[in-house]
Amino acid sequence: MKSVRTVSPGTPHATRFMGLLAGCALACLACGLVAQELPRPPEIEPDIRFWTRVYTEVDTDGGFIHDDRYLDVVYRTMRFDEDASQRSRQNEVNAAFESIRGTLGTLAGGKRDNLTAEERRILSLWPEDVSNRTLASAADRLRWQRGQSDRFRAGLVRAGRWKPYIHEVLREEGVPIELVALPHVESSFNPTAYSRAGAAGMWQFTRSTGLRYMRIDHIVDDRRDPFFSTVAAARLLRDNYEVLQNWALAITAYNHGQAGMRNAVRSTGTDRIEVILREYDGRLFGFASRNFYVAFLAAVDVDANAEEYFGPLDPDPEADTLVMNVPDFVTVSTLADAFDVSHDLLRNWNPALTSAVWSEDKFVPSGFRLRVPAQVVSNAAERMAGIPATLRYTAQRPDVLHRVQRGETISGIATRYRVSQNALVALNNLRSRNFIREGQVLRLPGSNGARPITLAQRDGLPSGDGDTYIVRAGDSIDRIARMFGVGAQDLLARNAIADADRIYIGQELIVGGVAAVVEEGLATDDEPIPAASTSATPPEVGASPSATTGQPPSGEPEAQQERVVLAEAPVEPETAAGSESVPQAVAVARAPAMVDPESADDPVNVLASDQAELAADPSDYLVRADGTIEVQAQETLGHYADWLEIRTQRLRDINGMPFREPVVIGRRLSLDFSVVSPDEFEVRRVAYQRDAQEAFFQAYDVTGVRHHLVQPGESLWELALQDFRVPVWLVRQYNPDLDLDRVSPDMVVNFPVLRPKGAIDAG
Repeated sequence: MKSVRTVSPGTPHATRFMGLLAGCALACLACGLVAQELPRPPEIEPDIRFWTRVYTEVDTDGGFIHDDRYLDVVYRTMRFDEDASQRSRQNEVNAAFESIRGTLGTLAGGKRDNLTAEERRILSLWPEDVSNRTLASAADRLRWQRGQSDRFRAGLVRAGRWKPYIHEVLREEGVPIELVALPHVESSFNPTAYSRAGAAGMWQFTRSTGLRYMRIDHIVDDRRDPFFSTVAAARLLRDNYEVLQNWALAITAYNHGQAGMRNAVRSTGTDRIEVILREYDGRLFGFASRNFYVAFLAAVDVDANAEEYFGPLDPDPEADTLVMNVPDFVTVSTLADAFDVSHDLLRNWNPALTSAVWSEDKFVPSGFRLRVPAQVVSNAAERMAGIPATLRYTAQRPDVLHRVQRGETISGIATRYRVSQNALVALNNLRSRNFIREGQVLRLPGSNGARPITLAQRDGLPSGDGDTYIVRAGDSIDRIARMFGVGAQDLLARNAIADADRIYIGQELIVGGVAAVVEEGLATDDEPIPAASTSATPPEVGASPSATTGQPPSGEPEAQQERVVLAEAPVEPETAAGSESVPQAVAVARAPAMVDPESADDPVNVLASDQAELAADPSDYLVRADGTIEVQAQETLGHYADWLEIRTQRLRDINGMPFREPVVIGRRLSLDFSVVSPDEFEVRRVAYQRDAQEAFFQAYDVTGVRHHLVQPGESLWELALQDFRVPVWLVRQYNPDLDLDRVSPDMVVNFPVLRPKGAIDAG
């Protein structure tokens, strides 16, 4: 972890002494987090033993019926025949549930004499003085947990490839080495794992959280790469600890989020994990979050004593690879030829590249960290340098976009462009195929045939065959000429075309290798369609609270921009049979990535739970029982009124706020839920924050934290915007208990270290 210089303030003796203490604390932080022993109070040992049984005793052809709050109460262990159908298994479990529920009901009625063998067995699972009320409530807490021993064993074998690297990263980030076992809980060390809600990869990152630390878009998804995502996971866990100062809470926050665990501490009045797990009843703190930490500790135990549980194992060999930066935009075929390897081998070691790259609709982006097996590829640097300039491109292939018209549906658009609905939903990160809006711009699969210039063409070198373009529906000579920056008459002459109106779909035109510069003004006839911004500027004080876009801070590399072209459909638009038009005013929601077919019917996570959205954001976006909220950065009274569907003046009236008085970050505000429910308000609020933060993190990664000792005369706002060049809303997330307007000398303030997406780590 990086730190910044500290300077003695030169104040009186008492202040100098406090400054010395703060400086010592800062020095300790600069050395990295202390990998403290993980809290393991005796009260949670029964729960750890339960998850140990899940991981080691029964495979996925069986499981346990248990109490969902007292995990040591296991009513029945069940094992099914391998060839038993899903329906027969479900029927057997349902019958067992009814039998156990009936027995608990009998015992809850007070029966203690002349018990049947089954009644004695179930009663013996509880303390001798168990009350009838406890037994009655237990009947409503039955839960089925599928066994995981086969998955855990497979994960132990797969882990051999990545464990040495994970250990190294955990040490570098200063987090407990035991966290190497966390992927057992998340994915059984399966890097191709996808959940129904869109969590991806070995560490099961959601998009909203992963964007803070990785590149996630339609070209590169770093969540799918075990190496990239390991660094991201370690940084998220480190950031969790920075905020929560307790490893049990930090690890639980990996699933439940920083804000969720801060709410748990506030609600229970303690940071003791055993108390929180038993007493916290937060609305979103369900079974998975409640058991995440104890399941992790069980995984640590089993991982450390694997052969005791599974016998001799033969782990996969450690990955021995070379990593190099791809200096220019190239196709995967070019790289495969350069390194004399197959596409499959390249894909195996570079899973972050999406299908758009492997189909060559997109290039491997410039700056991508390509991984190749060291034993297969020799002279890797020379091979990369030997790729000819005629095969190196100066920019990415343009995106193909479609602007949604009134009455259009996803099914109709998919039919129009002859693509699958699933592909459209995944490519545009839509939560549902049923919610799009008029004017929304959708990215389409495929390529429109346009190609940027090569380095050879840019530098005036011979380009070989010359660039060509395939005519598509809706093209004209004028449009193609503008697209490639050439004159229409020149284009006609190059292709010996006498009549500009006589070109046809599929015709190959020589465009002379001129750059496929697609101006925004060409997006429609007269009206530009803005592409999704890939850069974002930290907002200044007083800036609009909406997601900001623009240029990166001066002195930093600009985030890569992609040009776009408007799609011309091969067929006329029509609504697919049986589909309904989407209302014009329906808001667009973010969406999960496409679900992997092999995991669609089977949770990849033993707890069947996904990481919370905005898991690294400690801000409280929930409505309290008294109908109040805490004002957060990037929010205004107008936002609250819009989400509540009421007038802004109503909020001013109930809060006694005069006209033009702004809301203050960190203060509580009373709201009116007469039109919109608190739950719906929270959904809208989180969606706004998610979209705003995703816009920013599309352009920047958080790579570390700097701890700054405040000096006399320094202003946090000036430090954030001028010295550290970090938006104030993000500084507040890394200092959630700090009053930004009351920062005094000798305070230590955490500033996240930002790196533009695509920039390369030093060293």
